[in-house]
Amino acid sequence: MPETPEDMHAQAYAALMCPDPAEKSRLVAQLCRDWEQGLLPIPADGGACPVLPVIDAGRPDRPELITYTSVPQRKPSSTEGLAALLHAIAHIEFNAINLALDCVYRFRGLPADFYAGWLQVAEEEAYHFGLVTERLAAAGFAYGDFPAHRGLWDMAVKTADDPLVRMALVPRVLEARGLDATPPIIAKLRKVGDEATIAVLDIILRDEIGHVALGDRWFRHFCAERGREPEATYLTLMTEFDAPWPPKPLNVEARRRAGFSAGEIARLEGGRPRKSEA
Repeated sequence: MPETPEDMHAQAYAALMCPDPAEKSRLVAQLCRDWEQGLLPIPADGGACPVLPVIDAGRPDRPELITYTSVPQRKPSSTEGLAALLHAIAHIEFNAINLALDCVYRFRGLPADFYAGWLQVAEEEAYHFGLVTERLAAAGFAYGDFPAHRGLWDMAVKTADDPLVRMALVPRVLEARGLDATPPIIAKLRKVGDEATIAVLDIILRDEIGHVALGDRWFRHFCAERGREPEATYLTLMTEFDAPWPPKPLNVEARRRAGFSAGEIARLEGGRPRKSEA
């Protein structure tokens, strides 16, 4: 652990590497309070906390991590099926806490707005995790009771060297897929009458539009700094990193609110280009 807990980057690292979900959420809340009270000035020289590779962020021993294709389908028509669905969402939210913290810890010398934005995201993701695990407990289960995959964090590792690439491929690809996935999930939950979980997903969808929009804002900022056209760069990076193409239907309204242009959405709706077209 870093030896300077008063340093913003060091505090973010301590929260990032904390394996206990409740303690991680507490550390995030403290970090955000310290930031809001002006107790965490941004170190001009990057601070005393070195930028270390983080192959595995802090997480509990369970859930067991398996390949994405091995995770069973989740249908909310039974109690266990609903619990498995909730668990999958909880796992996404837990990883999203770590993703936001890693942005604060890893990328140095950026404007204060960058850190303020991702600290707020970390706090909101921790709130979401709490909401979903409450619903999971109401179904008689806990986080860790089902297997999960590490797709979100694997992309964080792949994009650790460049904030432009991180903003393109985590918020604008992986988290944006959540905007598309949520309405069909809500429709399934409405069929089984689970209004309590729908209310939680409504909160998550509302906030996630803002999170994707934050990634969009900084992606375009970094592109402008480097003289790169954002939407062409986005498609190039998706191909270069073999990022998943969004499945249909896209949540067009949510994506527009998050910063995607009409032309970009139409291009994504057209499907992944053949290699000869890429």
